Amino acid sequence: MVLLPESEVGILTAMSYDRYVAICHPLHYGAVMSKRFCVLLMAVSWLSGGALGILFSAAMLSLEFCGSNRIHQFFCDVPAILEVSCPEEHAAINVSVALGVLYSLSCLVSILVSYVFIFSSVLKMPSRESRSKAFSTCVPHLMVVGSFFLTGIADYVKPTSNEPALIDLLFSIIYSVTPPFFNPIIYCLRNRDIQSALNKFLRKVK
Repeated sequence: MVLLPESEVGILTAMSYDRYVAICHPLHYGAVMSKRFCVLLMAVSWLSGGALGILFSAAMLSLEFCGSNRIHQFFCDVPAILEVSCPEEHAAINVSVALGVLYSLSCLVSILVSYVFIFSSVLKMPSRESRSKAFSTCVPHLMVVGSFFLTGIADYVKPTSNEPALIDLLFSIIYSVTPPFFNPIIYCLRNRDIQSALNKFLRKVK
C-alpha cells in the first residue's frame, strides 16, 4: 500500500506536466514529450514509489509487538501498526513516513503549479471552443487528483481513538477503494461512444 500510492502520485504529476506542455507549448509537444522521455517519467515514478516502499517495509520489519498483533484495519497502515507495536522510538518509521510525505507534497505542488500555468494560458485563448476543449482535457485529471489526495487526507487526519472504531475501517476502505474505482469511470466518460451509450441509457430510463 506504500508502493502503489507513491507511484500513482508520480504518474499523476507526469500527467499534469504532459497537459502543461500540450496546452502551454503545443508546438514543442512532440519534441518535449518524446517516447523516451515518457518512459523516463514512468520509470522515475515507479522507482521512486518502489524505493519508498522498500524503505517503509524495512522499517516495519524492525518493529516489535508486545501484545496482540491483530490490526483492526482494511490494510496494514502506519498508524494502525504503530498502535499495536511496543512503545519505543520509531526512527526508521519516522524517516520513511517523512520522506513519503515530502515526496507527495512536492508532487502536489508541481501539479498545482502546472495547472496555474495551464489555466492562465487557457483563459487567454480567443476561441471559446479551444477553451472548452482544453478544460475538458484537464477536468478528468483534476477529478482523479482530487479524489486521490482528498481521500488520503481524510484517512490520515481523522481523529484517532484508542479503541478500534468502525469509522477507522470505513475511512481506510474509502481511501483504498474510491480512487481506483472511479479513475476508469472518470476517464471513460470522455469517450464519445461511451457518452452516446450513456445518453441513450438515460433517455430509456426517463
